[in-house]
Amino acid sequence: MHAFRSQTCAELNKSHVGQNVRLSGWVHRVRDHGGLLFIDLRDHYGMTQVMADPDSPVFAEIEKVRSEWCIRIDGEVKARDESLINSKIPTGEIEVFIRDIEVLGAAKELPLMVFGDQEYPEETRLRYRYLDLRREAMQRNMTLRSDVVASMRRRMWDKQFREYQTPIITASSPEGARDFLVPSRQHPGKFYALPQAPQQFKQLIMVSGFDKYFQIAPCFRDEDPRADRSPTDFYQLDLEMSFVEQQDIFDTIQPVLTGVFEEFGGGRKVDQEWPQISYRDAALWYGSDKPDLRNPIKMEVVSEHFAGSGFAIFAKLLEQEGTEVRAIPAPKGGSRKFCDRMNVFAQKEGLPGMGYIFWREKTADAVAQELGIPVKDAQAKLKSGEVKGGMEAAGPLAKNIGPERTEAIRQQLGLNVGDAAFFLGGKPKAFETVAGKARNVIGEELGLTDKTRFAFAWIVDFPIYEQDEETGKIDFEHNPFSMPQGGMEALQGNPLDVLGYQYDLACNGFELVSGAIRNHRPEIMFKAFEIAGYGKEEVEKRFGGMVNAFQYGAPPHGGCAAGIDRIVMLLADEANIREVIMFPMNQRAEDLMMDAPSDPTSDQLMDLGLRVIPQEQ
Repeated sequence: MHAFRSQTCAELNKSHVGQNVRLSGWVHRVRDHGGLLFIDLRDHYGMTQVMADPDSPVFAEIEKVRSEWCIRIDGEVKARDESLINSKIPTGEIEVFIRDIEVLGAAKELPLMVFGDQEYPEETRLRYRYLDLRREAMQRNMTLRSDVVASMRRRMWDKQFREYQTPIITASSPEGARDFLVPSRQHPGKFYALPQAPQQFKQLIMVSGFDKYFQIAPCFRDEDPRADRSPTDFYQLDLEMSFVEQQDIFDTIQPVLTGVFEEFGGGRKVDQEWPQISYRDAALWYGSDKPDLRNPIKMEVVSEHFAGSGFAIFAKLLEQEGTEVRAIPAPKGGSRKFCDRMNVFAQKEGLPGMGYIFWREKTADAVAQELGIPVKDAQAKLKSGEVKGGMEAAGPLAKNIGPERTEAIRQQLGLNVGDAAFFLGGKPKAFETVAGKARNVIGEELGLTDKTRFAFAWIVDFPIYEQDEETGKIDFEHNPFSMPQGGMEALQGNPLDVLGYQYDLACNGFELVSGAIRNHRPEIMFKAFEIAGYGKEEVEKRFGGMVNAFQYGAPPHGGCAAGIDRIVMLLADEANIREVIMFPMNQRAEDLMMDAPSDPTSDQLMDLGLRVIPQEQ
């Protein structure tokens, strides 16, 4: 018999009754039923109930074991009584009577329990991650992650892609985030960098004549942490193709991701139609370049209804250049209570509040005022049906702008009795983010967001440049290496009108994919950087390897990268990315388990020619 096990803790069933078996695993739970000891023995694959009574030759040793001890047992498989069968687990029809036991690894008092669903502080979970990972939910998440990566690889190979590895130690390259720098011992005073992405290398692979590349690539960025972003490193499905246009990239990655989400989405619907929405429309309609299309709410510009109106705040605002008023429709949100809740939300976001209008059945007071009769008579006429109540607009804004304007707003937004609309005004960039959050909150609170599906959308036509309002300086707003739509000709006009062949894929409010058709023409690249204030010499100094390569017959090429951690987070239905990463950092970019970052030794600093300057408190 094998030294540790003849079967796993998930394999035994009624067909094994009467056999002598050997199992190894962890003590999940110990139960003492009046002289009978029951142990739920757990390994990676499942659970088996093992038991002993005082007749067992090792009963005294079994009494000593505690939760999370690692043990080996030998015993005989017995059928459970009909009334004791556990149909929730594959091994629920049998149990193993213990005849021998060996403690493979005893455990101290546990800082967190593996059994049960207790909540522990994140600091405790990350410090003792090896215990946290033993929990059923974490085992499930990590297995899911591994299976998703394997599925992605198979699907890419099926599309005739080959996987190539790119360097982990490279040169520093400005790609939108801070680099992790690595000091060089052999070249004192100089530094390598960990790659923020394999961006330049995968483009050079295309220049080298390889037609299709992919890689499950580690990326390193010194970023501020968020729930959906790791502060240090992450993995992505990275791909690049030669002789392609934007639609070719979409047609390549869509079936890969559709297949993954169908395979691992737990039966949730996966949208087959992925609309292409311009960056500007996404900002207008959803207040975000990663919209959640499960929520049907679409914002609209309603400036014309407030210009010159009795609502002075918006009327005066609209007299300033570049301002507008947008409405967030709220179907079924037509109550003062809900409107007040949304006002509280806006105040928490740093705004004085949000204007609102809601539509309700006309009250007896309103009918009495219209007809010039007492309220009591109006109530009677409404009750008898002699007078049709109709609807009325309510709320402070409705009173200020009057019935004609409120009716025009209602018709534009397609709203009815029981609905509401919220309003934000100013320069769009100043309020779009809050508007997008408000749209999400309204969708959630009113039950409009469909939680049973994955809804995808390509966000396209990103502007390449933006202008600083204070200095007037033109700089890159998005990826500077994207090919401008229209090529060199587009760069001769107003830079703020230049769009790039750049695209993101949004799913359920998260950015899953980012990519572009690359600017592979040196003369267009130099011109694009010149507009943003970067001279030819600086471009050659910063991106010399790639610029030089492009002068030796570079093919048109493009690609994208899909964030694996974020995809698994969505599939696992987790709200925090750390739940799907084996050994994540905490919010302060610390590894509490391994005590990183740590202080270097004097010898290490001397080898590198470095000195640490203490920070002033």
